[in-house]
Amino acid sequence: MAKRVVTLGEIMLRLSTPHHKRILQSESLDVNYGGGEANVAIAVCNYGLQGVFVSKLPENSIGQSAINHLRKFGVDTSPVLRGGDRMGVYYVESGASIRSSQVIYDRRDSSFAKTAASEFDFEKILEGADWFHVSGITPAISREAAAMTEHALKAAKSKGITTSFDLNIRKKMWTSEQAAPVISSMWRYVDVAIGMEKDFFAALGHPLGDFDYAGKSNLKSFEGAIAQLQSKYGFKYFASTLRMNQSASYNELAAFISDGKQFHLTKKYDIHIVDRVGSGDSFASGLIYGLISGKSMQDAAEFGVAASALKHTFPGDTNYATIQEIENLIQTGVGANVQR
Repeated sequence: MAKRVVTLGEIMLRLSTPHHKRILQSESLDVNYGGGEANVAIAVCNYGLQGVFVSKLPENSIGQSAINHLRKFGVDTSPVLRGGDRMGVYYVESGASIRSSQVIYDRRDSSFAKTAASEFDFEKILEGADWFHVSGITPAISREAAAMTEHALKAAKSKGITTSFDLNIRKKMWTSEQAAPVISSMWRYVDVAIGMEKDFFAALGHPLGDFDYAGKSNLKSFEGAIAQLQSKYGFKYFASTLRMNQSASYNELAAFISDGKQFHLTKKYDIHIVDRVGSGDSFASGLIYGLISGKSMQDAAEFGVAASALKHTFPGDTNYATIQEIENLIQTGVGANVQR
């Protein structure tokens, strides 16, 4: 039977401008659905695992369309509750060259934001689960969502389920001062911590130090900072992408994973970006797949970063890459030839 991965979070209506336009220029918007944990649930299904998504959506056609989006990838949406007044929305302007991409949120008082932890039977939802995943976006949504996140993490931990937490600090949703105590209280229930250096500093005030991929500078101090974090919070693995921004259209991407004793750095990919949104979720889902499938630390991180690199080539939040495509990229480092 396929391993069962349960995720908790909010799926939103995504409205994005076509052809790298600004909203002020656009006469139409592309419709899609996305959200950190929903993206992970979809991706693990694409890898042959059983993805389960826990959330709440309004009882209307937009909420149903979001559920249909998840179901077409095989995601188990049975824990999704229906009710509340509205679905969260976000708008995306895709940047280009020297102009950054922009995200505008409209998610206050959404159905999920106003949901209490007691509305979900996490004991039942987590029964038979092998992994539970959540991100720092979820507790940032509301006080109710923060309480729900901690409740679910505790329930998963008490059942011996592996837990992962992707920091994903969103400064448009809460400040560092608001995030720090909430994240710190939850991390004692986390086995696999995922997050970029800027997220760690924003959430925990704990700098990891500058790390230059090309020169491998400050590697020892970087490893030392990670080991201190692992000692403090007790998680088993810490992993992160390493993004080198050349422009909004071109990035270099690598990753690393550490267990506090060994530090593994992946190969680097040169990426011409179609859509960057969801690439972090693709790293998380690839890493989860690698670890839950019994891959080594190095191979799990390699799978995660290759999955993330490929996500940049798809518009929308969803990563449509297959295992074979990801493994081919890992082996060859390129994907330029027509497959026929």
